[in-house]
Amino acid sequence: MRTQVTLAFAVGILALAGCKGEENASATPAAEPLVTVGPENIAVVELAELRSGPAVSGSLEPLQSATVRAEVGGAVLRTHAEAGERVKRGAMLATLDDIAVRDAFLSARSGVRSAESALELARRNAERARRLSEAGAIAERDLESARLAQTNAEGTLADARARLASAGAQLEDTRVRAPFDGVVSERQVDAGDVVQVGAALFTIVDPRRLRLEASVPAAQLGRLRVGTPVEFTVSGLDRRVTGKIERVNPVVDPTTRQVRIYVAIPNSDQTLAAGLFAEGRVATDTKRAVAVPVTAVDSRGTTPTLHLLRQGRVAEVPVRLGVRDEAAELVEVLAGVAAGDTVLLGSAQGVTAGSRIQVLQQEARR
Repeated sequence: MRTQVTLAFAVGILALAGCKGEENASATPAAEPLVTVGPENIAVVELAELRSGPAVSGSLEPLQSATVRAEVGGAVLRTHAEAGERVKRGAMLATLDDIAVRDAFLSARSGVRSAESALELARRNAERARRLSEAGAIAERDLESARLAQTNAEGTLADARARLASAGAQLEDTRVRAPFDGVVSERQVDAGDVVQVGAALFTIVDPRRLRLEASVPAAQLGRLRVGTPVEFTVSGLDRRVTGKIERVNPVVDPTTRQVRIYVAIPNSDQTLAAGLFAEGRVATDTKRAVAVPVTAVDSRGTTPTLHLLRQGRVAEVPVRLGVRDEAAELVEVLAGVAAGDTVLLGSAQGVTAGSRIQVLQQEARR
């Protein structure tokens, strides 16, 4: 009987110890979760130069372009350049049939020779008449007739030379040449085509200089100046491009109430192409201020908010915003953060405030 009591007591002690162990285990707090983000999800608040002004958009066009047209009619014997080919000024683009023009040139050249011979004869007759008149051998009327014949011969020669020059120019026009250094953007004819005077043959552009034509609200006219920078982005190019206002149209469009500006864009490296669509703004105002990427601002609430990384945790901070630089994709922060603070971007903005954050690499994107 004593043995049974001892066993029961021992079992009770073990059961009590087990319950206390469970209580101690449940009293231990669970480890706090840690959210890991990459360097692409953070950015450092910094002082930046912000530029603002009226937005512009449009297509890039070559500053210098020309449609080479036929100066004479005839069949195209041969083309010497293709679309996309670089050509120098005076380079042969095409050759037209010159049979009819060459016949006219040869006829005009023969007419010049005949006129020169007639003038030479008239000059000798006039000189002979002058001497005879001085000797009293002929009447004054005969001297005047000789001089008039010489004058007429001179006029005939001048006319013949003009005809020859015109025929020579027409003969030269059968050899179509490039008007300036550039690139053939379009070839409108093939060998064997018969063209009329004025028909388009080639289009030549100079890709080293482009132009952007854009419209700006008339209310901004007082802020537009020749030489003002214009920054924009171009589809297909991962960098900003800067041009300068070259001209401002002084007439406002009565329908849109906008004024047209013409922006010159250097393209010496020829990374840009005519026809690309560009968006940007005229940099009429510039200031240096604390700025963050536009994508860092959470505008879902009534007040703009930034998600900051402070002492390894997420903090939501309401901020006041200022100038927005569309081209640089930066926005001024007037209050709420300081230069050097770290803000969260992209998917990291969805992390709950107070959560612990670990950055895979301690290098913030700038």
